Amino acid sequence: MENKRNYRIEQEKILQMTDSENPPKLLLHSCCAPCSSAVLEYLTQYLSVTVFYFNPNIFPEEEFIHRILEQKRLISEMPFKNKVDFIEHGWQSQRFYAAVKGLENIREGGERCFACYRMRLEETAKLAAELGYDYFTTTLSVSPYKNAQKLNEIGEELAEKYGVKHLPSDFKKKNGYKRSIELSTEYGLYRQNYCGCIFSQRERDFLK
Repeated sequence: MENKRNYRIEQEKILQMTDSENPPKLLLHSCCAPCSSAVLEYLTQYLSVTVFYFNPNIFPEEEFIHRILEQKRLISEMPFKNKVDFIEHGWQSQRFYAAVKGLENIREGGERCFACYRMRLEETAKLAAELGYDYFTTTLSVSPYKNAQKLNEIGEELAEKYGVKHLPSDFKKKNGYKRSIELSTEYGLYRQNYCGCIFSQRERDFLK
């Protein structure tokens, strides 16, 4: 069996070659403040980061707004070596439903999630190319419930399509997920108890 790539080591090699006086620009897709916390703490040592909040999957709209506000609060309160900027795209739930049409009954972690990954990463790659960023990536791999290999495969496909480099990542490695929990506690962040979409919410309620 072919060994899985270690995306964290690949990422570290890239970051160690960056110029601290002129850090490369990264467009970082973020799903929520807790997941972005440890990721930002780490990446801003090497990169100039813009957090991109694009999550049409989040349901209901009140949850979407709540997560945006927490993301903005974290950015304003956390100290970073390099300044962190923020871009948001409003609630566009119909884009999510279109992306996962026919996959509604697949369990969490399967093909429906992969279609959702692609939708969010494609918007990130497209915007990164339009705005002249050096790299794009997502915070999603910090979660032990997200498929880092699939996220990186999609990211690499989109890098080819849009002509902007994808930063490989597996942010849960080296206690990344643990650190995100610590920072969430330190900053009193709202930690949701479902991934975000209506289907994950229903699955959570069914399993209670």
